Amino acid sequence: MHGDKEDCDSGYPQIERRKKLPDPVLREKGVSLWSLIKDNVGKDLTRVCLPVYFNEPISSLQKCFEDLEYSDLLDRAYKYGKEGNNLQRILNVAAFAVSGYSSSEGRYCKPFNPLLGETFEADYPEKGLRFFSEKVSHHPTLLAFHCEGKGWKFWGDSNLCSKFSGRSIQLDPVGVLTLEFDDGETFQWSKVTTNIYNLILGQVYCDHHGLMQIRGNSQYSCKLKFKEQSIIERNPHQVHGFVEDHSGKKVATLFGKWDDSMYYVNGEVKGSGKPKVCCPSDATLLWKRNEPAPNPTRYNLTSFAITLNEITPGLQEKLPPTDSRLRPDQRHLENGEVDGANSEKQRLERRQRMVRSHLLNFHVYILDRLHSCLAQSRKLQESGWKPRWFRKDGNGSHHYVGGYWEAREQANWDGCPDIFGEFNEETVDSSG
Repeated sequence: MHGDKEDCDSGYPQIERRKKLPDPVLREKGVSLWSLIKDNVGKDLTRVCLPVYFNEPISSLQKCFEDLEYSDLLDRAYKYGKEGNNLQRILNVAAFAVSGYSSSEGRYCKPFNPLLGETFEADYPEKGLRFFSEKVSHHPTLLAFHCEGKGWKFWGDSNLCSKFSGRSIQLDPVGVLTLEFDDGETFQWSKVTTNIYNLILGQVYCDHHGLMQIRGNSQYSCKLKFKEQSIIERNPHQVHGFVEDHSGKKVATLFGKWDDSMYYVNGEVKGSGKPKVCCPSDATLLWKRNEPAPNPTRYNLTSFAITLNEITPGLQEKLPPTDSRLRPDQRHLENGEVDGANSEKQRLERRQRMVRSHLLNFHVYILDRLHSCLAQSRKLQESGWKPRWFRKDGNGSHHYVGGYWEAREQANWDGCPDIFGEFNEETVDSSG
């Protein structure tokens, strides 16, 4: 690929990636959020159609990959485990689990909700990563992802249950994240609750709170408490917790902030949740947030996030027609073409409704003829869509079944729908 070079330290090819978004074509006009959502208090805002002014130019599939910005923590954890230092392994895993929240600071625009069947790939050889995600369900919105790194694999599916109270939005994540090292040690955890406050009046801010339990199948597990921010909080974004062995003994204490850094000390520190002992002098740094992007625009994207929607030279020919980077409304927004982004967003949403309606009516027709049974007809409506690259297991979670990177290598995307093109009923009829 053009722009590749060999890094003497890592042995991985380096990709020259962009440092800023394109300059906007037109100056954006402000829009009143309250005028658009005032009638939706108490409702699930994931089903409320907002103009693209409130979007950031990446999709939720791409945003999943943002959790891997600090994947070097997992590389380090893998090496520590191979050396027999399982305590350092879980400490670095815990720091990684917290680091994924750091990119949310100052990010108040919502990512694009992917179309059903939309995908995103991230091939970052300079980080030793290959990531793939797919939207596997529309109602409820469900995204599945799979990532392979240096000696580890990381996967999961995610769904956000949202509720709008009038002044804030609460996002409750549903789903389990799984990290597996090549030596067989695994860790599982779920994300904590996110709230976005002061949507109408005051300065908008984001907070994450709740208990995160990182469950290991070997020697250690970890509990992390994300402290909820109060109105008078002088030291916000605090995270503290403990690493415990199988007997429940606390062998290490963690401190830090989800938007800045994480530290640890060996053993248990009494009163570790209090600000005055939030970072003892003998604490060791585990993770520090990267410097903010020099050209963040109003989206406040990190330097890493700025690269996600980029099409590097030679990449477009390798992508399937379902990749988020080929989505026209998202591309228009990134270029600052707001009117074009709005019209394309409306077209794609209308297209998706038409496709789903057409397919569901077709499935109902077939079942009515075969079984004359409305219950079975409804069942097919619910299970009629099958993801291409993921399958649901007995626990209801989605797992990657393989084949994507092989298809990419062969440039064989037969069967991948052109989800961003014009809707053609004759095409759907013939495929049925």
